[in-house]
Amino acid sequence: MVTYAERPWIKSYDDGLLSSLEFPDVPLHQFIKDTAKRIPNETALITPAALPVLGRSGKATTYAELDRASDAIAAALVDLGVKKGDRVAIVMPNCVAFVVSFYAILKAGGVVAATNPTYPADKMAYQINDCDAEIVITLTMFYDTVKQMQAKTKVTTVIAANIKEYLPGLAKFLFTIAREKKDGHYLEDVKNGDYWFQDLLTKYDGQQSNVVVSPDDLALFQYTGGTTGVSKAAMAQHKALVANMLQLESIVNLFNFPAEKDIFLGGIPFFHVYGLVVVVSMSVYRGSQIVLVPNARDIDDVLGNIQTFRPTLFPGVPALYNAINNHPRVTSGEIDLSSLRYCISGSAPLPLATKEEFERLSGGSVREGFGMSEAPTATHTNPIFKENRAGSIGLPLPEMDMRIVSLDDGETDMPVGEIGELAMAGPNVMIGYHGMPTETENVLREKDGKKWLFTGDIARMDEDGYFYIVDRKKDMALIGGYNVYPAAVENVIKSHSAVLEVGVAAIPHPEKVGQEALKAWIVLKPGESATTEDIMKHCEGSLAAYEIPRRISFIDELPKSAVGKTLRRELIRLETEERENA
Repeated sequence: MVTYAERPWIKSYDDGLLSSLEFPDVPLHQFIKDTAKRIPNETALITPAALPVLGRSGKATTYAELDRASDAIAAALVDLGVKKGDRVAIVMPNCVAFVVSFYAILKAGGVVAATNPTYPADKMAYQINDCDAEIVITLTMFYDTVKQMQAKTKVTTVIAANIKEYLPGLAKFLFTIAREKKDGHYLEDVKNGDYWFQDLLTKYDGQQSNVVVSPDDLALFQYTGGTTGVSKAAMAQHKALVANMLQLESIVNLFNFPAEKDIFLGGIPFFHVYGLVVVVSMSVYRGSQIVLVPNARDIDDVLGNIQTFRPTLFPGVPALYNAINNHPRVTSGEIDLSSLRYCISGSAPLPLATKEEFERLSGGSVREGFGMSEAPTATHTNPIFKENRAGSIGLPLPEMDMRIVSLDDGETDMPVGEIGELAMAGPNVMIGYHGMPTETENVLREKDGKKWLFTGDIARMDEDGYFYIVDRKKDMALIGGYNVYPAAVENVIKSHSAVLEVGVAAIPHPEKVGQEALKAWIVLKPGESATTEDIMKHCEGSLAAYEIPRRISFIDELPKSAVGKTLRRELIRLETEERENA
């Protein structure tokens, strides 16, 4: 009988993938220094610009420039009072100033607390206040929002950067005269006590912070998406981020492709650990390039960047791959996706049809993985060359331990093939939630000398060590006395030819007090049509009667988190509003 302690997944690894890795005893920002010394004049970041009539261009930031700029901002932060362990907030989309700020905060001994720049002031204030940040680095277009929420926080200083400073010359000129004011980037001046990012770069150019940072020091407060409740700050040490980046690198390295010729499409938000580890940290370690994409929801812009800059690696989410598959410029053959040789899909289940169509269009490989803010970031992925099992999140990364634990007692290991809660241990697991000891104790438990993270995900493992997510514990529905897993229902509905996206959740039963009913919210593909009866009939061959949603709404767009997870709680809120307005 196979046991979890035997790590059966190792036998399913790609040839050449080591099950045991050694991690250097350095802080995360050591890699930007090393790479800048090794290849100072190679491109680290590409800032694209779409020029009317003239087409697209891009401005390159070299590794030497990135290292020098982050040194300067680090020195500025120390001069502004940042001490080791202090949190500094970043409120930006993907841009050069974000990457500079990220490494600058680490070099200053600070802890990065990045937040979604599109949050409304109150929601932003919660995270900024929770992490105790006194300094916020932001873009000019979000400056007013930051100032609006400042009084509700401990923030004393705001540093403002303008996106145009990193645009190519002609694009910068055109942006200044045609778009800066129109698009909300123009800021006449910062308030008293605040600073311009560019002024600090000039003033502290050539300086360094000289703060000694240990691998055991905190590097990151990653706020969970809050998809099931209050957003929590998962605390990650430098060594956890280093370990996870190198766990992933050990897999990407199997391609035996020159790292300096790889180009990452940087569409995953850097304010989420998925983007920070899989794109920023790994690219910097390897000496690769990143094409910066501030808004991956602008599919036309994403496609234009693929066509122009020919990225080779594309970490993404199912919704993004699906949107590309169905975009008219792709279906018409106008856009060539053939440069994309390896794509990692995370944040949500990857429908087989989406995977196969994207692989057909690009000729590349799409591999589903799994990760968490609490184990920043990746924990599983499907093999590159060996079997990619449909519906599986793949195999645990090297140096990871996994168990499937009883949903009844939270302790007993379940037999292989049976469902339970996924628990994991490894060098990348967080040390806890900031300021939430009870929540930390609920998810981190010691056993056999290891710190186990209880994920809240219902899962199973097969005999070969492949793992499958069934659903979130909190999302499980009780319909007519039976457990129903919304994710499984979504997978069936997604296979309908007219369905683009779907979200399924349990709602209060409209007629039976105290009971639940299942509802599906469906986004149809452009030009397609379907009825409630069509969807229910489609489900009949794959689902039990109690698993089939009897209530279906067709909507224009699903509510999603910044990294593409469907927000089921928002769907339930929509249902509540519909009933109240009925």
